[in-house]
Amino acid sequence: MRELVTMWKYTKMVVLTALTAAVYAAVLIPLKGIPLIPGFTEVRPANAIPVTFSFLFGPAAAWGSAIGNLIADFFGTLGPGSLFGFLGNFFFGLVGYKLHGRMGLLGARTLDESARGRLYIEFVLIAILASLICATTIGWGADLLGLLPFAVLAGIIALNNTLAAVVLGPVLLWLLLPRVRRWDLLWDEIMDPADRPAPRLAWLGVVCLWIGGTGGMAAGLLASGGQPLPLLGTNPGVATAVLPFLFLVTAGCLLL
Repeated sequence: MRELVTMWKYTKMVVLTALTAAVYAAVLIPLKGIPLIPGFTEVRPANAIPVTFSFLFGPAAAWGSAIGNLIADFFGTLGPGSLFGFLGNFFFGLVGYKLHGRMGLLGARTLDESARGRLYIEFVLIAILASLICATTIGWGADLLGLLPFAVLAGIIALNNTLAAVVLGPVLLWLLLPRVRRWDLLWDEIMDPADRPAPRLAWLGVVCLWIGGTGGMAAGLLASGGQPLPLLGTNPGVATAVLPFLFLVTAGCLLL
């Protein structure tokens, strides 16, 4: 995860962070007037941006997505839950570049045209997982603060995120990729190899992310419905049920 810190010494990466934040906020703000849950979330086609930009801009997309979402919150949904919105959208923009090229047969090693079919499959899978992790993080935080039940908020965010990312994301990627490459703005071409991650246990990081992302959502929904969970007993509460999976997600990101 050192790239999340070392990127700040590259002027282009700082500019890409600001660009991501500005674009994300600019698309989010006009739709604040079409809420799905007033004060918490709204129709968000902008959710195609974090995953797409993650493939292109790497860690700049993670910081930019978090900052852009926070800026947009000032226009109607700012509150205690905004902290978890920041964290959730940070993960939303982080997972893409962390998993790209590291999912074996289900992944694409490059962003080249020759790998478009595999890249599409990889993109869709990563978009779904990133959406679940974002939704789980925000839903867990809202439930922890007593703002909204996990099942209500996390479920809507997961669906909202996934639809936008899966439907609009690939189109956005195909449109931007040739231009970003021509302008030398791909993150792994900007940052020196010494400042980029070189994981030795990438397979373990991938496993942790998938178990943490899918398991966290499942555990949260079960706990929210009062269902018993293995090792946690009956009615463990959302906070207790989801926290181990969020630790797994964090561990997975650290390993990648």
